[in-house]
Amino acid sequence: MTEIQLSTPITLDDDFLQNPHRLYAYLRAEQPVREVILPRGIKVWLVTRYDDVRTVLASPVVSKDILRAVPLLERHSTSDQPQSFKAELALAGHMLNTDPPDHTRLRALVNKAFTVRRLERLRARVQQAADELLDAMAGHDEVDLLSSYAFPLPTTVICELLGVPDTDKDEFRDTSVTMTSAARHEDMADAAKRMVDYLTRLVESKRDAPGDDLLTALVNAREGDVALTDAELRAMAFLLLVAGHETTVNLIGNSVRLLLRNPDQLAALRADRKLLPGAIEEILRHEGPLNIATYRYTTKPLQLGDVLVPEGEFVMISLASANRDGAKFPEPDRMDITRDPTGHLAFGYGIHYCVGAPLARMEGEIALGSLLDRFPRLALAREPEELTWRPSTLMRGLESLPVRLR
Repeated sequence: MTEIQLSTPITLDDDFLQNPHRLYAYLRAEQPVREVILPRGIKVWLVTRYDDVRTVLASPVVSKDILRAVPLLERHSTSDQPQSFKAELALAGHMLNTDPPDHTRLRALVNKAFTVRRLERLRARVQQAADELLDAMAGHDEVDLLSSYAFPLPTTVICELLGVPDTDKDEFRDTSVTMTSAARHEDMADAAKRMVDYLTRLVESKRDAPGDDLLTALVNAREGDVALTDAELRAMAFLLLVAGHETTVNLIGNSVRLLLRNPDQLAALRADRKLLPGAIEEILRHEGPLNIATYRYTTKPLQLGDVLVPEGEFVMISLASANRDGAKFPEPDRMDITRDPTGHLAFGYGIHYCVGAPLARMEGEIALGSLLDRFPRLALAREPEELTWRPSTLMRGLESLPVRLR
């Protein structure tokens, strides 16, 4: 790691994206609340210790209302090029980016549609989709597990859940990958515009031809006499589509990578399949699908340890770093599927806790268990150091995962 200047914001470059845990270990020990510059040029305060992250997640002086933060985005930009966030903000008005009372209203409407009963009905379909993908893989000696399994499984599930036509899946996947990466501003804006146009048409189609899907349920959902507006429906569909597949893609890929790199843990799981739910939780803690959570900003000064973050500053929390804080989890860098990882923050904490966490857990367990059952001789087809991570501060996932099946 290069020398770090204490008074100069750290730029989160590609070296960081490939191995964030090295910097996080330093920051937790020396500067747990530290100014950094994101790949897109926005200056923020990065919070890395578990207790501080929990404080930010629960603080009433920290806002998630990104629609009111445009002046902050412009003020904290270090880019020489003018940036417009108009297209991206058209998709930002969902419950993850709002505060009470708007958040309370939006979450209540989603909860009415996103029911446990609806999710449980998906279990058999998730298993069927996994089996079909594994059947297709069985004719090969080597595959990229991401493109053959980890991407299409949750993409199929969330698209069916929301009622996205099969013909649109590939375009949706490509657009969402761009929007969750550290892409150039121009590419991000173009992808956001395409997503807005697509979701506008999709919502209109659900009004014209209602179906037995989650998006139709959201179109028809009411809290008293209040329904979701067209803008809120677009934003909510975007959130559920992207969050509903991106996190699970990374959970599946990271799970397989970790187990193949820790053969003792893989052997223990193969010997006792009852360890699978706990293994998923430990993987979520050790190398969860999210790295740095989405934008938050202070509405009043916020004390975090010895640091007073001023009003009007972006505060970004690293879930990946908090989950490897030795003050919370002993030997945090060691993967142990028998440990109790209760309290990990892979799905957040507080009012913004991920509404899709039960679906992600169910998909992760089915995907991993079915894969290990089908291919008992599964192995990495590349050296671990040859694997590269996606260029994203939000998502923690591999670009590809070549594996040998036999």
